[in-house]
Formats: sequence, C-alpha cells, structure tokens
Amino acid sequence: MTTELPSTRRRGVLAVVLVSLAVVVSAVPSLNVALPGLARDTGASQTQLQWIVDAYALVFAGLLLPAGAIGDRFGRKPVLVAGLAVFAAGAFAAATADDPTMIIAMRAVSGVGAAMVMPTTLSIITSSFPAAERGKAVGAWIGVAGAGAIFGLLSSGVLLQWFSWPSIFVFAGVLSAGTLLAAVAVIPNSRDTTAPRIDIVGGLLSALSLAGIVYGTIEGPHRGWTDPVSLAAFAAGALGGGLWLAWSLRTPEPMLDPRLFKVRGFATGVLSITVQFFVFFGMVFIVMQYLQLILDYTALQAGLALTPMGVVIGGLSRRSPVIVGKIGQRRAAGIGLVLIAAGVLVLSRLDADASYWLLLCGLLPIGAGMAFATAPATTSIVDSLPAHKQGVASAVNDAAREVGGTLGIAVLGSILNDGYRQGIADNAPSDAPPEAVHGAQESLAAATGIAHHLGARGEQLGRVAVDAFIDGYAVAYTASAALLVVTAAGIVALGPRGGRKAEEGTGTVPRPGRAASDGQPDHADIPRNSNIAADGALAADATGS
Repeated sequence: MTTELPSTRRRGVLAVVLVSLAVVVSAVPSLNVALPGLARDTGASQTQLQWIVDAYALVFAGLLLPAGAIGDRFGRKPVLVAGLAVFAAGAFAAATADDPTMIIAMRAVSGVGAAMVMPTTLSIITSSFPAAERGKAVGAWIGVAGAGAIFGLLSSGVLLQWFSWPSIFVFAGVLSAGTLLAAVAVIPNSRDTTAPRIDIVGGLLSALSLAGIVYGTIEGPHRGWTDPVSLAAFAAGALGGGLWLAWSLRTPEPMLDPRLFKVRGFATGVLSITVQFFVFFGMVFIVMQYLQLILDYTALQAGLALTPMGVVIGGLSRRSPVIVGKIGQRRAAGIGLVLIAAGVLVLSRLDADASYWLLLCGLLPIGAGMAFATAPATTSIVDSLPAHKQGVASAVNDAAREVGGTLGIAVLGSILNDGYRQGIADNAPSDAPPEAVHGAQESLAAATGIAHHLGARGEQLGRVAVDAFIDGYAVAYTASAALLVVTAAGIVALGPRGGRKAEEGTGTVPRPGRAASDGQPDHADIPRNSNIAADGALAADATGS
C-alpha cells in the first residue's frame, strides 16, 4: 500500500533511507582499509581479521530475508529505527574494544542491525512514492548500494589520516544515530496487511547452513582442514542446507521456494550475482592489505587507488542496459565475467615492486566487467518471475550479493591464509626463533612487527613473509579467475536469451503436490515476504530492462 505524502516529505524520506543504506553497505569496505593498523594494535591473526570482516557480512546475509519479512509484516519504520539503533550500538562498542574477539562479536551485532535496515529502506521507498516517481527513487537506491563501497574506502582513508582505526566505528555509530533521529521524524510507518507468516524455521536452517560453511572455511587454515571442529562445522553447514531444502519443499509458505531454481533465468542470474560478489569482496579484502603492508600505501592512498574501479562501474552501469539490449543478456553476462577474470589475473601478477599502473590495469577491467555483468544478472532474475512476484526477485538479488560476498571473504581469505602460513613454514630462516616463526604465521602485519623487532636477524623472515603473502594471494586470484570463466561459460550456454518473459508466464513454480505440467501458471507458493512491495514495473524500471 502506497502512503500519500507531499513531495517535500518524499524528498526527506528518500534522503534518510539513502543515508541509512550507505551506512550499512559501506561497513565492510570501510573496515578493509583499517585491517593492517587493527592487526598491529590488537595482535589480530589473519584468521581473526577474516572474522572481523565476515562476522558482520555473515549475520547480515543470514538475516536479510527474514528481516525484510518482519518489516513487511509488523511495520517498516520501527524495524528501520531498531536496526539503526542496533547497528550504532555495535559500532560504538567495537570502538572501545581492544581485543579481536570482542570486535568480532560487536561486528556481528552491527550485522543484525544492517539486516534490519537494508530491506526496509527499499520497502519504504516503494510504499512512499507513487508509481510515476518510484523508478527514479529506486534507481537512486541502486546507485547508493553500488557506490557505498567507494564511500566506505574513502571515508575511512580520510579518518585514518588523523585518527586510528576506532574512529571508523565511531563515525559509523554517529552517522547511524543521527540517521535514526531523522528517521523517527521523517519516515512514515507502513506495513503489508496481507504479508504471509514468517518462515522462522527456514530462516534458522539457512543461517545454520551458511554459518557452518563460513566457519569451517575460515578456521580450516588455522585449525587444520581435518580438525574435528572444522569437519563438524562443514557437517553442520551441509546438514542445515539439507534440512532447509526438505523444509522449504514441504511448508506452504517458505522463506525462499527452492523450486524457483528450476527457472533457468532465475538460477543463472543468482549464480552470476553470487560469483561476482564472491570475487569482488574477496578481492578488496586481499588487495587492501597488499597495498598497505607491501606497497606501504597510507589508508587514504589505498582507498584512492581503488577509486578508478568505482568510477568505471558507475559510468558504464548507465550504459550497460543499452549494450545488453543490443548483444543480449547471455553475451553481456559472459563478457562481463570474462573481463572480471582478466582483471583478477592481472592482479595475480602483482609483486613487492609492482607499480600502480599494473594495479590499475587489473582494476579497470574488473570495474567494466562488474558493470556489464550485474545488470544482465539482475534482469535475468527479474524477468524470470511474473509481475506480482517482483518482491521475491529483488530480495533474492540482494541476498545473493551478500551471501556471495560473505563466502568470498571466507574462501579467498582462507586460500591466502593457507598459502601464507605454509610459505612461512617451508621457507623460514633456519636460525629464526621458533616463536618468531609461529608469530609471523598469524598475519603479515605480525610478521612485519616481529621482523622489525629482531633487527638484522629478522630481515630475511620479513622477506619470506612478504613472498608467502604474494604467493598466497596469487593462488587466490587465479582460482577466482578460473571460477569466473567457468561461470561465464555456463551462463552463455544455459542463460536466458533475453526479453521479458514474466508476462508470458515464465517462472512458473508448481505448488507442493501438484505438477507444473497442468498448463496453468501457479505461483501460490512463492512467498511475498520480501524487501519490496510487489510492483510489476519496479524492478524492471530500476535495472533498465
């Protein structure tokens, strides 16, 4: 239901929801800039650095769909306000912590708040703006969602020029608290009176599956891949996934109907978005440490170094719908993914003496590839479902992005960590104290500090650590490129040919116990608990399809 508001009030609503979105979207990249300093000050290991970033992303991704459903059912304004409050509380608490474990815990708290904020911002737009203005408002939402990474990198870089890493949490907390006050004054309340019940069991099982896989992946290099804890985590993830599938196929109103993945365009679109952000988030996590710890960039210089990639993404994204219309979704998606792969392969060639120009030669094709690949993937998801199920399409699109990013930081970070630890173990100087070697294995920041403390004896250990880090991320980037190429080939072979099919009844998902071959489109079992209202033209307008 759309709330009639004066135009000046609508502008205020849009400003508040866009700032709210920027706060939660920028929280991952903003902290990537601070990881080297945070590791030096707190003694965080490489595994703990992964958790500091991924604890937020994991909770954010795991709760995104159920949080959107809660807002739709019980009121979007109170959920947004509560989410901003929880996010701010976690940020302020993290700013006062000096222990990595405490920071990880508070990042998870902020992740809960972020999951409440992001889906409600888009729901508020769709319930507050008339159809004639909704496309532009959602377009602004998409722009902020994409530009949030660059905002986070640059704002953190500026802060770290004069302050230490806690200032990033303080800034996020203050911005969140200020936005909360504005939300209380400006945002109208709305809810979906016909929203279905919330699938609590499905939400818990999907969160268990994701948490188990991420935990096992991050802890594997440190504990050992055959350690009982690592194996138990993977087993819990597999069990949670299996139970979620069984539950979702039987319950009448699942959080996400698995039958949707029988729709080719939907499945390939979700796959593409997941893989894109798997590589993108993992790449940024690694390259920010490389720039600061190996090339000795300042935090601001590191943030500025990645800005051209964001400029390319923003500039080409406006043109990508036109290009997609000319060459087709499958070709555009394939070209985009291959461009990202080419850029990542260039980054895999970076060494301790690399120039910025080599880095730029990797970043520009990554930016171009993201611009070309994201629009076709989102359009494939949207076009695969009929008009009254666009809320599901948008919710899954957001969830795929966050899940992909969470897994990318976990998997690529663990490939790096595994190679780094093994490289030091294999090549450490024979005269280096065992405790120094063990400490150097925790993180490159730790190795740098230990090498400096040992003086002349530590120079070789420091060089070994740098080489091990470079070798580790080269393997991670090469694996990323291979994944992108395989995904591109699969999408070109299996993806939709293009053109809107939703009105023609594609995306048909059978009701449990009924066959889809009865010739009647039946979407009764696709849930409407999503992060936007079911407006048939909304997602298509927003993506330029």
